[in-house]
Amino acid sequence: MVAAHNLAVSRALASLGRNIELARRRRGLSQADLAARMSVSVSTVRRLEDGHPGTALVYLASALQVFGHLEKLNLLLDTQTDSIGLALMDAELPSRVYSKRRTTPKAF
Repeated sequence: MVAAHNLAVSRALASLGRNIELARRRRGLSQADLAARMSVSVSTVRRLEDGHPGTALVYLASALQVFGHLEKLNLLLDTQTDSIGLALMDAELPSRVYSKRRTTPKAF
């Protein structure tokens, strides 16, 4: 059973599906052509293009690979550019950093 999604998530998935369909059509590929290149069924391509929420992420990655954009998957939530995450981490930094005290080895 697929969990219910809010409207914003549903719209984002539908938009992604439309973009995948447009990318496929611009390349002159049928759904069957794309399915063959992805090694999936045509119904999987249809679900992906329809923005079906239960479509596995691996199929999105496979479509991105066919279109030559797999590297864009790595840009999602890139920790180097996550301004909110970095700001939250910076807020937790101590206001002062003290030198660590040297400990002298004990003689036996």
